[in-house]
Amino acid sequence: MIFLYKNGYFDLDKKTYVVGILNLTPDSFSDGGKYKTIDDVLFAVQKMQQDGVDLIDVGGESTRPGFSPVSVDEELCRVIPVIKKIHERFSIPISIDTTKSAVAKEAIGSGVSIINDIWGCVKDPKMLNVIKDSGVGVIIGHNRNSANISKNIFLELEEFFEKIINKAQEMKIPKEYLCIDPNIGFAKTYEENIEIIKNLSYFLKFKLPILIGVSRKSVIGQTLGLPVDQRLEGSLALAVICALGGANFVRVHDVKETVRALKMADKIFRN
Repeated sequence: MIFLYKNGYFDLDKKTYVVGILNLTPDSFSDGGKYKTIDDVLFAVQKMQQDGVDLIDVGGESTRPGFSPVSVDEELCRVIPVIKKIHERFSIPISIDTTKSAVAKEAIGSGVSIINDIWGCVKDPKMLNVIKDSGVGVIIGHNRNSANISKNIFLELEEFFEKIINKAQEMKIPKEYLCIDPNIGFAKTYEENIEIIKNLSYFLKFKLPILIGVSRKSVIGQTLGLPVDQRLEGSLALAVICALGGANFVRVHDVKETVRALKMADKIFRN
């Protein structure tokens, strides 16, 4: 199986791919306000490249619980200059973490190859049109306004993904350009997060790439009783568990450590 993106592809039978998080926000839950200048950002990207990252995921609006939304103009100011510089200096593919079609369109023109939408292209009805017209890959993230424990989370996820996938197919977006993300930590209870991780193979039925983001998240903090800056071991454990469960991409803050852990896991279970 392959995952196509603008001007390239990932061979999903080859390895588990590592997506490096690049938050350009002052209020992200783990690394908000980390970068003061573009040079700081480029140094971080260079470090991730040296550590073996496969994809850089750029975000200009925090998605942590209780985040403050930003305008299109503010998000563009945060991400576009950085995307252009990364595209100029590095050969690593870039994704943009956004729910806004206007931001996605501008980012694609600046060098982005994949759209990572935590609302699965439903929050902004123009998003799929932008994707269709540009030939980029898309990561369809599941989201909802609040946790709903009265409904089976797997059935809800299945209905959500089926709806978006069918819509994309109607718009002639090939399945090879689609990837799904259950979105651990997004309007889900602790128990739901655990069950999704435990049963990630449930989503193999879609025959699409699976991206998972568990790095430093509250499910680790609640389990281990540790603050954000002490969740590396838990993050690595879940990265390996998710890879064994069927994840093709793992979105992380700690690239070097995750690359090493997944390389070992892939050697045992893929070769």
